[in-house]
Amino acid sequence: MYLGLDLGTSAVKALLADESGAAVGSQSVPLQVIRRQAGWSEQDPQSWWDATNRAVRSLGAKYPEQMRQVTAIGLAGQMHGLTALDANDAVLRPAILWNDTRSAPQATHLDTVHAAFRQIGGNAVMPGFTAPKAVWMAENEPELFQRLATVLLPKDYLRFQMTGEKVSDMSDAAGTLWLDVAERDWSDELLSICGLDRRSMPRLIEGSEVSGRLRAEIAHSWGMDGRPVVAGGGGDNAAAAVGLGIVTPGDSFLSLGTSGVVFTVTDHFAPATDRGAHAFCHALPGSWHQMGVILAASDCVSWLCEITGLTIDTLMEQMAQTDPAATDLMFHPYLSGERTPHNDADARGGFFGLARHHGPGDMARAVLQGVGFAIADATDVLKEAGARPERLMATGGGSNNQTWLSYIASLTGISIDLPADGDFGAAFGAARLAMLADGADSADVCRKPDIKLTIEPDRELAKKLNPARDDWQQIYQLLSAQKNRHPNG
Repeated sequence: MYLGLDLGTSAVKALLADESGAAVGSQSVPLQVIRRQAGWSEQDPQSWWDATNRAVRSLGAKYPEQMRQVTAIGLAGQMHGLTALDANDAVLRPAILWNDTRSAPQATHLDTVHAAFRQIGGNAVMPGFTAPKAVWMAENEPELFQRLATVLLPKDYLRFQMTGEKVSDMSDAAGTLWLDVAERDWSDELLSICGLDRRSMPRLIEGSEVSGRLRAEIAHSWGMDGRPVVAGGGGDNAAAAVGLGIVTPGDSFLSLGTSGVVFTVTDHFAPATDRGAHAFCHALPGSWHQMGVILAASDCVSWLCEITGLTIDTLMEQMAQTDPAATDLMFHPYLSGERTPHNDADARGGFFGLARHHGPGDMARAVLQGVGFAIADATDVLKEAGARPERLMATGGGSNNQTWLSYIASLTGISIDLPADGDFGAAFGAARLAMLADGADSADVCRKPDIKLTIEPDRELAKKLNPARDDWQQIYQLLSAQKNRHPNG
């Protein structure tokens, strides 16, 4: 048996898979985000570990015999988070998360002054990445920074608690902007720019390699016989790709989770930094990927639920009573800033065209369309960079909404495949990486799921949506120009 652990932003998920690779069961425990100031997004690393223990023990209570037989564990998790430890391995401060924008000035400085980040790190410097967070800490919390001994990514903090080993995998490490992505090794030059060196970094391995063994006392408390090996694992999107069988060059997926992602596999390091595309290592050896990212996808729907006091089901019911092709109301989904293509931490969301007759259903439609417009922008960037996805496999909670997928298929002109019922997220990918670390063959493990439905582009819908998308893009440009003329409002 194999255990996959996914440390997300909103929850920790534990999933059991059997020797055939089939999911047996899963358990999630929610997490809370701390927002002490506007633009800040933090979590207490101890809350990750507490939630992990609760998730695994709850899963073990349902499947005690299967949990006893676990021989390998895989890890996946939210990328980019700065988890700072002192020389005694104590946490120095709350972890600064991927969607925290406080380090925008530091990111701009690094990107403008140090071309090596784009050349070696393969990405434009954005506040979401780890490197500018460390510079922010050095400038704003110098006493804490002087005590900094180790930087770990979120899932690797879990690994440290589980094994005592400070290790990261290539896919997650690439998101720090301290990795030489082509060489799959830490870059001394990039670390030095941020006042760090290799001594502060975890050891690097591939996602399918063994990073260590579970501590005996933890294995016992989790109801496991022996001490399972722990795989290198992967960043959440790379792990999800493994779970979906997206491992061959040209394979692509669309994720509609908290953030929105278009992901395509490459067989070489292929940076495309000018418009915010990411070039990272994949979780498997000798493999890379390009990625376009928007920071708020289903998070926009969650936000709308919060401000209206309605459930998602109610919002979708009200939306179904409106014209799905209407575009009189538009929405910018930049609730947490934006990455691809704008690289604009100060971008903000908004409704445009709001009138007295508009209700929650109209607003829900505008939100789904606005996220669809943003996904189309990110997809266009990948196309321009040479990655031209022929099909997208859909994953994430938002992929259950076929209207949403229809918007995206029509706007991008790309067919979207919906997997047959099953759990193919990052936790499942982590379990697959555990299987590989336990000696299984990737050709046997990394299979694509059966497809239950394909959403084809709707040309008539595209004819109605594309003019609105042009206006939607122009609104952003006008607001951005105004912001630059009047930076203080």
